[in-house]
Amino acid sequence: MAQLTDDCFAFGGNLTKVDDALSQLQSILTPIVNSEKVSLERALNRILAENVVASKNVPADNNSAVDGFSVYFDDVELGTETRLPVSGRAIAGIPLDRPQNRGEAIQILTGAVMPNGPDNMRPDTVVMKEDCAIDNGIVSFAAGILRGSNCRLMGEDVKLGQPILKEGCWLRPQEIGLAASIGRSQLLVMRQLKVAIFSTGNEVLEPGSQLFPGAIYDSNRFTLMHQLKSAGCRVKDLGILLDDPNILSNALASAADDYDLIITSGGVSTGDEDHVRKVVEKEGSLYFWRLAIKPGRPVALGQLKDTPFIGLPGNPVAAMITFMQIARPIILKLAGANDPVRKSFLVQSGFDYKKKLDRREYVRVQIKTDEYGKLVAEKYERDGAGILSSMVFADGLVELSEDILCIEKGDIVNYLPFSELGL
Repeated sequence: MAQLTDDCFAFGGNLTKVDDALSQLQSILTPIVNSEKVSLERALNRILAENVVASKNVPADNNSAVDGFSVYFDDVELGTETRLPVSGRAIAGIPLDRPQNRGEAIQILTGAVMPNGPDNMRPDTVVMKEDCAIDNGIVSFAAGILRGSNCRLMGEDVKLGQPILKEGCWLRPQEIGLAASIGRSQLLVMRQLKVAIFSTGNEVLEPGSQLFPGAIYDSNRFTLMHQLKSAGCRVKDLGILLDDPNILSNALASAADDYDLIITSGGVSTGDEDHVRKVVEKEGSLYFWRLAIKPGRPVALGQLKDTPFIGLPGNPVAAMITFMQIARPIILKLAGANDPVRKSFLVQSGFDYKKKLDRREYVRVQIKTDEYGKLVAEKYERDGAGILSSMVFADGLVELSEDILCIEKGDIVNYLPFSELGL
């Protein structure tokens, strides 16, 4: 008698490997949006559509990094106390109105321009206020100051003509701040992708409604909507569609006319009522629909008219993880972003685990520190693709490649923090 398998991913047919699928998609997908100018206030999490070159030096002139006293280092006594008369004051926005001469100190505040000097010389060092004593207009400080201390040099951050931001980069607060530092008030960015999203299933209900036997609340649409927003998309919620081929066909066709991308969850596997995949195959084209990934496997990528389509699994964890690994890279490519290099980290496994060959698996983990200060990945107690609480527990995923069959507690594993996956 044949033994039944306990692996729901094991039915016949070849599965597409994750890297093969992404490589195929990267070769055929191109950005589909144009550009627009936005203010810096609206630039966060947008994709830059231009190369930005510095139009000025930052800082624009030598300036003081601290409150203290501007001096010529050549006036500093070596190995003993230095004493200099204080004969002026410079503050940010109001520089000294004359050259600073040798043999004198100028009180200077943070951000103030370093004074000019005679004969193309300039003071080159600032002594911190805390290291000085003032007595009858004489400043004194101990030996040990180094030439150039506490002095910011013109252009040490950004030099005139230097490329500072590259087309296709993701605009974080630091990129926006750098643009502001050279005087830019606007940036040319890619227009946000307009994405339509809906869930499918006769058993799927809106949160807050009355459940009937066998019904579930729709969590996928809300997690995916916010994952889309974190990827910089404008999202249109099209609600829940019944498992009806005609309803699905009409909804998909309508969305294809109005949006840059369509995303669904559920209805892309092999069940009798999994109609989404069948509709896409009939009305458009399907590139692939089964990946060698767990949790996940039923992931459909295709096209309706000229609009890309991504069909994600119905199980909540599978939907989230396949969005991170498949949908998000596709979205960034379509939106004109540079290929993101997702950083992973080697950590110690705090669990034993077995898996199938030729399938990539993602294990939900939380990083803890052991008694020796080493980072250890602790696995959630259950593995099910429907256990959304595991994603709340986790702060990232352990990625197990296709060639791994098992790991043991203490093994070194590859850890992907959620911060690298758009969460």
